[in-house]
This record gives sequence, C-alpha cells and structure tokens, in this order.
Amino acid sequence: MKPSLDAITTFIAIVEGGGVSSAARRLGIAKSVVSKRLAELEESAGAELIRRSSRASQPTDAGEAFYLRAKRIVAELDAALEESAADKGPLRGPLRVAAPLTFTRLYLSDLFVHFAVEHPGVLLTLDCDDRRVDIRGGGYDLAIRIGRLSDSALIARKICAATMVLVASPDYVARSGAPQTIEDLSQHKVLAYGNAAMPHQWRFDGEAGPVRSITVEPRLTVNSTDVMLDAARAGLGVSRLPLFCVAEALARGELVRLLPGSSLENGPISAVWLPDRPPSRRLRTLIEILAEAIPRRLRQAGALPS
Repeated sequence: MKPSLDAITTFIAIVEGGGVSSAARRLGIAKSVVSKRLAELEESAGAELIRRSSRASQPTDAGEAFYLRAKRIVAELDAALEESAADKGPLRGPLRVAAPLTFTRLYLSDLFVHFAVEHPGVLLTLDCDDRRVDIRGGGYDLAIRIGRLSDSALIARKICAATMVLVASPDYVARSGAPQTIEDLSQHKVLAYGNAAMPHQWRFDGEAGPVRSITVEPRLTVNSTDVMLDAARAGLGVSRLPLFCVAEALARGELVRLLPGSSLENGPISAVWLPDRPPSRRLRTLIEILAEAIPRRLRQAGALPS
C-alpha cells in the first residue's frame, strides 16, 4: 500500500517539530490524526520511522533517510504544481513566516495583511517573536533576521543594513553625563538586550572590521526591544538599540544619541530560507515585496542612510 501525501507531510512535521504534539499544532489537526497517519506510513514502509519516548520523538536511521528523500519529493511536487500555472495563476498553498515582533509591528504588519488580502489562496502563518527561531524545526518557509547570520547552512538575501546606536534620555544625560569614549561606558548604567548572542558584550566597528569590544554590567537585561525603549525613555540607562526602533523617539527629543562618532557593529536585515526547499512562487513574491518595501520604509523613518 502506497502512503498518502498527507501521511508523508505529517511525518515531515513530526521530524521537524520533534514530536506528535508539535506536528498536530503546526498542521492544525488532532494528535490522534497525526498518530494514525504515522502508523499508516510505518505500515507502508515496513519499518519503524519514529522512535517514541516520554520526552521526545526522534527519527530512526530508516526514518532519517526517508525524511531527507521525502522533503525533496514534497518540495519538487510543490514546485511542479506552481509551474503548471505558468506563473499566471493565483498564488496558492501554505506559507509559514517568522519575523521579529517589534520590527513587524513598526514596519511590516500592513504588508503581511495586504499580501494575505491580495492572495486569498495563500494560507499564511505569521509567527512574530523577537527570539531567533529554528527555521527547520519550526517548519518555516522564510524568516526575517536582523543582525549577523550565524547559520551558514541557510540561504540569505540581504535586504538592507540595520544601524545600531547608543541612546539615553535627556534626563539620564543631565544626571550622569554623556560618555565621551567607549571606555566611559563602563562607568554608566546600561540596558542590555537579552536575545542578543552576547548581550553583555558590545562591539564597535572600524574600517577594517571589529576593532574593539567592551563588557558591560547591565542594570536591566530584557528580551523585548519595546521594554528596552520604555526603560531608556524613563532614564534607566544607556541602551544599544537598532536605529529603526528609536528613530521616532530621537526625532521627538525623548532620547539623545550617544557617541555618534563611534560605530557600533552593525548587521544586515536579511530574508533567509532553507537550501533544500526550492523557493515557491508565493515565497519569491513575498520576498520581492519585502525587499522593495523595507529599505523604503526605513529611509522614510530616518532609520536608513540615503
């Protein structure tokens, strides 16, 4: 008996999500349905594909080999169905996207909504989280990343630069003074971003690359740029934040920029996806929309040099 496509895609979701429960949430079906499809697939394969335990579900050797081939087959089938429309038919199919919460709220929310309205055949899932998610494990087709990319296994398209700046409130500067050198930061109260790879280490660029880094002892470490912005406005200390987060507060005089002559290590804003999944037409369309809109919107907000 040949396995159904539903059984194969369910198996892929189990492997990538690490279990039946995760696959059920991702697919929007009951766990009993996931278990039934897995049992049917293992019966068709004549082998155990998933090793179950109380903590997690891992593919067996046979399951890992099947997963690698099944991923390519499903991706090729998806591409073949789209090509059959000769690039003229409506966009259809699922599209799962991960994007930073604050950046999406400020610059991307209406873009995603407009995309969903314009392409009703696309089943869009948008996961907004400031944490750097696991693209493969989460089953994402696309992720928007801000900062240096550490995973060389991903395909990345750089959209534009993300300028980092040091800021504080006028009240904090009046009370504590403004740092005149990078070394002066060790004498100041600082606020750190908990989702950064090294939240307590601030690096500064030179013409030939990073030339200096300092270790800070934050009075507040938080994994939300929105909370960091509120804390900076309240005068709690010096913050290292993307210019796109603080451009409006700077324009209003709620914050002032510190050490403008010292360039913090910057990173790109990138669209990233897995290399083993040929980009679908719906994914390519969304990437082009984002690549055009993000630099334009940042420039309009004063968060990107002309």
